[in-house]
Amino acid sequence: MDARGYQQYKQQSINSMTPGELLLLLYDELVKRSTLASIAWDKQDWPTFEAALDRCTDIVNYLDETLDRQYPISRDLSRMYDYFTYELGRVKIGRNKKELERLRPMLADMRDTFRAAERNSGGQERRA
Repeated sequence: MDARGYQQYKQQSINSMTPGELLLLLYDELVKRSTLASIAWDKQDWPTFEAALDRCTDIVNYLDETLDRQYPISRDLSRMYDYFTYELGRVKIGRNKKELERLRPMLADMRDTFRAAERNSGGQERRA
């Protein structure tokens, strides 16, 4: 398969997503990377463990930076993202599997909540 063609297809797919779909894509990646960190911890693959957690932190920071602050819920979400960032840092520094396993369901719950909200809104607003 032509790598350039695949990249163009991927970029076009992303550009045609609704904001809700993009948000879900980020949350799916967040959950996937936290799972990867857990697997890497089991294998004591510390470079992969740390890279996965760094990516999780990057995603959470991006989610926080892109919040629309005009809505009251944004303040609560920002505090939650701050909490996730703090906990991910603790997990990484302490290589703490117990805390990671406590945090992973919270990340999945956030994803599932946004997925339900996207479904309820119908996800009908498409970018032009």
